[in-house]
Amino acid sequence: MARNIEIKARIEDIEKLAAKVAAIADKGSFELFQDDTFFACPNGRLKLRTFSASEAELIFYRRPDQAGPKESVYSIAPVTAPGKIREVLSQAYGQTGRVIKHRTLFLIGRTRVHLDKVEGLGNFLELEVVLEEKEASEDGVAAANELLRKLEIPAENLIEGAYMDLLKQRGIKNGKD
Repeated sequence: MARNIEIKARIEDIEKLAAKVAAIADKGSFELFQDDTFFACPNGRLKLRTFSASEAELIFYRRPDQAGPKESVYSIAPVTAPGKIREVLSQAYGQTGRVIKHRTLFLIGRTRVHLDKVEGLGNFLELEVVLEEKEASEDGVAAANELLRKLEIPAENLIEGAYMDLLKQRGIKNGKD
């Protein structure tokens, strides 16, 4: 399975942060609209990330719910019939919720920088430092922390868990509720 080091943080001024990120990015910005449907999964998290009526990804991942850098292991499979797959997975496993977001993606070296506007939650920064197959997690953590320092993200802004967890804490099962 692929691995990365992930960090999520709340942000106040997404436009100001976008300018900082753009100034140091190798590539970007890329605008993405994502509709993530989560399914019951005892061994981690399973979501269908839909981009359009004919393009999606089925993503399985595991990672600890903690603030700050954390290793995530994941597998991704392309999906060409997202509506039908959502229906089948919903019947088989049951939906646990939905997250809808507008994501601006930048690439800085091996790090994917996401500036997310999440319906029902607000604005967030997410860093994903992609790890090589046998690379130590600590290398990715160091890279993530260095980028947080450059972007002036305070430690108190770091969050635990996934957007789905935050929505559930607010009593929202569907990002559109």
